[in-house]
Amino acid sequence: MRTSLRGTRTTRTGISRRTRRATGAVLALTLALSAAACGGGGGSGSGGADGSGGGARDGGPPAQDRETVRLPDLKGQKLQVAAVWTGDEAKNFGKVTDEFEQRTGAEVEFVPTGDSVATFIGSKIEGGQPPDVAMLPQVGVLRQFAEKGWAKPLDPATERQLKKNYSAGWRELGSHRGPDGKQSYGVYVKAANKSLIWYNTSAYETAGVGEPKTWKEFLADARVLADSGVPPVAVGGADGWVLTDWFENIYLSQAGPEKYDRLARHEIKWTDPSVRKALETLAELFGRKELLAGGNQGALRTEFPKSVTQVFAQAQAPEAASVFEGDFVGVNIAHDTEARIGEDAKAYPFPRVGAKPPVVTGGDAAVALKDTEAAHALLTFLASTDAAAIWAAEGGFVSPNKELDPAVYPNEVQRGIAEALTGAGDDFRFDMSDQAPAAFGGTKGEGEWKALQDFLKNPDDVGGAQRSLEQAALKAYDR
Repeated sequence: MRTSLRGTRTTRTGISRRTRRATGAVLALTLALSAAACGGGGGSGSGGADGSGGGARDGGPPAQDRETVRLPDLKGQKLQVAAVWTGDEAKNFGKVTDEFEQRTGAEVEFVPTGDSVATFIGSKIEGGQPPDVAMLPQVGVLRQFAEKGWAKPLDPATERQLKKNYSAGWRELGSHRGPDGKQSYGVYVKAANKSLIWYNTSAYETAGVGEPKTWKEFLADARVLADSGVPPVAVGGADGWVLTDWFENIYLSQAGPEKYDRLARHEIKWTDPSVRKALETLAELFGRKELLAGGNQGALRTEFPKSVTQVFAQAQAPEAASVFEGDFVGVNIAHDTEARIGEDAKAYPFPRVGAKPPVVTGGDAAVALKDTEAAHALLTFLASTDAAAIWAAEGGFVSPNKELDPAVYPNEVQRGIAEALTGAGDDFRFDMSDQAPAAFGGTKGEGEWKALQDFLKNPDDVGGAQRSLEQAALKAYDR
C-alpha cells in the first residue's frame, strides 16, 4: 500500500481523522438520526455466502471476524484507488486495502486527489490514465460519470453484497437510470451526519442558555449569548460547502422531504417561494452581524477548521459559542484543541424549523472506472461487512452497512452513532449539493458555493441570491 499522508484535514463530506478522543457527549449525535429512526440497529453481520460461493466458517471467532465474502486470486495484478482522503483517514483506509491485498495477492496504490475530486479524476480519464477505482463524495458526480460511461456498472457479486448489506435508500443513491435502464454504479463506503450544533459548554452556562429544539429558540438563545459578550455562532464561510449545509438543513425541515428531493433534481426552480422562505429564515441569523464571530466579513474569511477552533481552542474564553456541522467536528476538536468532548464540548441536533428536525447525511461512494476483475473485486470487498469492520474498529468512521456488527466499533459512542444511522433505514436525505452536478454543488468559487457566499455577504438580497442560484443551476444542469 503506497500512500502520501500529508497531515490532518477535513474533507467536505467530513468523516475524517482521530476520533478515539472524540468521546463523551458525541453520543448526542445519535439524537439527530434517532429522530428519523424507524427501526433497530444493524444485524449480526454473520452473513454467510454472498451467493458467489464464499461463506463464513463454522465455529471459531465472533461472526464479524469471519470472512463473509470470497475474493478471486489476483496475484500480479495492480490497481489504483483515488480519493480525497489524507492523514489518518487515508491510513485507516490503507488497512482495508492491506487486507484486500493479503486475500487476493493484488497490489493497491492509493492516489490522493485533492479537494476537486471530479476535476482530478476527469483529467485522468481524458488523459487516458484513469484510476481503477475512485471514491466520489458527490451523488451528482457519480451520475455524471455514469452518463459519460466513465463509471462502470457493478458486477453481480457486488450487487449481491449490496442487496444483503445495504438499505434501499443507500442502494438508490449509488444507482443511475440511463438508456439501458437503471443500473447500480456505486458502493457507499462511509457516511456522515450533517445536522448538528456543537457548543462550548462554558459559554452556554455563563449565558444561561440550554440546547434549543426549535429555530426560534436557537435565535433567542443567540441573542442572549451575544448580550453576554460571546458571539453565538462561528461560520466557516470561506468554505462554500458549509453554507450549502446550513441551507439544506433549514430547507429540509421547513419545506419537507418531497420538495427537498425535487429541488435536488432541479425540478423546482431556485426562484421558488420555498427557497425564498428558507433564505429568509437563514437571513435571520446571517443578517445579524453581532450573531456571527467576526461579523459577516469575518465569517467569509473563516475556513471550516478555524470555525471549530474559534469555539473550542480556548474553552474558557472562546471566540464564539457554537459551530454548526457534522459528526466530524468531534475529530477537529480532538485534533486541534484541548477541549474535552463531553465536558467542554457538546452537541445537539440541528433545531427544527418546521414540523421535524432535519437529518442530512453525506458519504463517499466507490465506483469502478475500469471494467476489470480487480476493480470489481475491490468493490465487492468494500460492500461487505469484512471491509467495513476493519475501518470501523479504527474509529472516525460510520458505515451505512446495516449488517455490520455494532460491536466492532471501538466505543459506545461510535456504536450509538452507527446504530442510529442504520436504524433510520431510508428516512434520511443525502446532502443536496452533493447530488448536484459538480459545477453547481461542488466547485470552489462557482455555482451554489459562490451564490451562498454572496448571500452571506449581503443577506438582505434574497431575490438576488435566488436569481444567482437559478442561473448557475440552469447552466450546470444544462436546461
